[in-house]
Amino acid sequence: MPNRVIIFTTDSCTFCVHAKSLLGKRGVVFEEVSLAAHPELQHELAGVTGLTSFPQIIVDGEILGGLNELRAADKDGTLAAWRAEQPGSTPATA
Repeated sequence: MPNRVIIFTTDSCTFCVHAKSLLGKRGVVFEEVSLAAHPELQHELAGVTGLTSFPQIIVDGEILGGLNELRAADKDGTLAAWRAEQPGSTPATA
């Protein structure tokens, strides 16, 4: 079953830009949810995830974390596995 990756972002968030770029470079399909216009939802999301900074990345309903956790997932090969499990994709080669 393919992974569903959701990235919650805000405007003027350099870490969000880097996270989206990394996902794109690795060929991982993701859904972006911008909370820039909804600060009340930012607060609500923080209550659910326990995270107060952005981006906040959710994979298959589980909280991954932010940019640092995404970079760690890239380093350990997890991102490559996400891509390999998505329809129409082929495993990345090094």
